[in-house]
Amino acid sequence: MATYRTEIQTGGPEGTWSPDADLEVSLQNRAQVVPANGAPSTGTQVTWSSPQGNGNITFFDEGSRFQGAAQFPGEGPVGYRGTLQ
Repeated sequence: MATYRTEIQTGGPEGTWSPDADLEVSLQNRAQVVPANGAPSTGTQVTWSSPQGNGNITFFDEGSRFQGAAQFPGEGPVGYRGTLQ
């Protein structure tokens, strides 16, 4: 499992970044993708979709950060990034 401090970007590519809730990434049956005591490897991509929103992120720098996009109910898409805690 890996926990990231996250930010969302509103207003397009030149928009402002604002703090968002922490993101915990854990894949119980695929430890080679997200180790139990570590972060995903560089280039790993995670995508999710649910009634609470959807997102698509890619990990960089040996999993120390990610970059991507997210969209929450009733809102447009936003930039989404995080730094490993």
